[in-house]
Amino acid sequence: MQNQFRAILIAGPTASGKSALAIRLANDLNGVIINADSMQVYKDLQVITARPSDEEEAQAPHRLYGVIDGSEACSAVHWAEMAMIEIQNAWDNEQLPILVGGTGMYFKVLLEGMVTIPPIDESIRQQVRAEVEEFGPQAMHDKLKSQDPAAYERLAPADSQRISRAMEVVLSTGKALSDWQSDPHEGPLTALDREGLIAKLVIDIDRGLLYERCDQRLDIMVEEGALDEIKQLLKRQLDPALPLMKALAVPSLSGYLNGDLSFDQAMVDAKTQTRQFSKRQLTWFRNQFTHWERVSAQLSESEYRVFLNYLNKKSLD
Repeated sequence: MQNQFRAILIAGPTASGKSALAIRLANDLNGVIINADSMQVYKDLQVITARPSDEEEAQAPHRLYGVIDGSEACSAVHWAEMAMIEIQNAWDNEQLPILVGGTGMYFKVLLEGMVTIPPIDESIRQQVRAEVEEFGPQAMHDKLKSQDPAAYERLAPADSQRISRAMEVVLSTGKALSDWQSDPHEGPLTALDREGLIAKLVIDIDRGLLYERCDQRLDIMVEEGALDEIKQLLKRQLDPALPLMKALAVPSLSGYLNGDLSFDQAMVDAKTQTRQFSKRQLTWFRNQFTHWERVSAQLSESEYRVFLNYLNKKSLD
């Protein structure tokens, strides 16, 4: 096993075709697909989070999909612990782990480890949270531009939790969160990656095509029961600050179900938010995963075979 790829990582924005590629590779390379998407770990909302369907899961082994209750918040560290268990299980069964998802931080935890940041001053934490509550996340996001430009570019203006965290860190430690994250540290796959034993792939897709896919997929999700899923979730009366309650399209479609938005307006809002999110993912992967192999979202059969031969050769040398 010393000169073989020990794992394949597939990253890419929402609706870019990651899951389909993962299934093809799993079938051709005796692989096990391991979820690396922060929303697809939850049991609720299979349709609206684009978790693999039952038919797709039947095509290849899938792990870490729908394993956490929506009432919990799954941290990157917790996910990495679960992922390493599944990776080791795959190795023990002489299978190839294929990790696929759109949560870049999950991949970075495996390859680079987690940042150790000093405790945040409680008075600063309370001050930041109070300002976000009073003036809204957009105002704090604007302030973040001068304090931590990298976080400003990465975070959505409405992402109050992560905006607050970035501002708390820089005000409390005097060092930007992005600088803390760039400090050298190691994760559970760092050594293998250093030896060239991890295949790292990013789906490359034209932005216009990506936006078109995002819009089409949301229409299909609604046809396949997304509204019923969200209706059942709302019945649970979970804390609106929980990650799952802020999943793509959930706030807008919840607004429709609660009578605050028309269906048409909810769909427009949800599609706009999804396109904006996919754009941020594209930018993040291009800036953060500069040394990853780019794979076209529109691989022809012949191109796929060339790509598969490359992976096979590397895995069998």
